[in-house]
Amino acid sequence: MWLIFGLIAIVATFLNLSMYNTGKDYKLAMAMGLSFTAFTLCAEYSLVSNWVKSEDWAALLDVVPTMEKALWFLTIVSIMLNILPILLELKDKK
Repeated sequence: MWLIFGLIAIVATFLNLSMYNTGKDYKLAMAMGLSFTAFTLCAEYSLVSNWVKSEDWAALLDVVPTMEKALWFLTIVSIMLNILPILLELKDKK
């Protein structure tokens, strides 16, 4: 599920940027990109929670250390890309 949410978040983020470039209202796409980023994080947390409940320590040891770094990086990139149009608008107004 986290993979589906992540892909939707990526598509919504690029839709956000393309809508900004064409001069259309991009705020709904921005909200979708940020929302699906949050859904991705929640789905990943649920996956880890299921591993803990089933005491699958091997999965936790293999996946969690790498995914933690990747999720931090991708979340920061998602936030920055989704708010980029707002920052550009503020720059243009000055």
